[in-house]
Amino acid sequence: MPKKVDHEARRQEISAALWRIAVTRGLDGASLRDVAAEAGISLGRLQHYFRTKDEMLLFALRRINQLAADRIRERIEALAGEPTPREVLRACLSGMLPLDEKSRTGLLVGAAYYVRAVHDPALRAEAQQGIPQLRDFFASQLQRAAERGELAPERATEEEAMLLISMVDGLATYALLDVHRPETALRLLDRHLDNLFGEG
Repeated sequence: MPKKVDHEARRQEISAALWRIAVTRGLDGASLRDVAAEAGISLGRLQHYFRTKDEMLLFALRRINQLAADRIRERIEALAGEPTPREVLRACLSGMLPLDEKSRTGLLVGAAYYVRAVHDPALRAEAQQGIPQLRDFFASQLQRAAERGELAPERATEEEAMLLISMVDGLATYALLDVHRPETALRLLDRHLDNLFGEG
């Protein structure tokens, strides 16, 4: 059992090294040798954990997606009492913005993956996998809000949920590019939620 834990921990350390490279120069030029050097281990040692670059990339993508999901879950669990659908949506959507160093790093790594995923079927399939689940969760919150009389019923749709995802992706991208500050992205998100819930 201890060997399994050590094995997983080392894979995570290698993933973290890959993320550091992704943040500073993207993934296209990153070789297994580069990642091994960043992780402070030999190439042979790295290949003990990941036989190919594709295998390493898939593991690291799944890991960073899991960490992002965990952060958003913690934000929801931190809400007081029984949170409203709007509060749940805001916690999720604001968790998708680069409001601190961890979320900024996660989004930069994600951006590096998306660039590569355009031409890599395996990475593209992995990147696509979580979107329907997120859309369905957002749609369920919109439906719950409509049932509580907090949202117009015609807005409680999967299309509206996809619009929320697309909007926050755009806000996050522009924050990463310094088109606007993260605080501005959050303010624009709140403005949209005000309009969606008829409070603006």
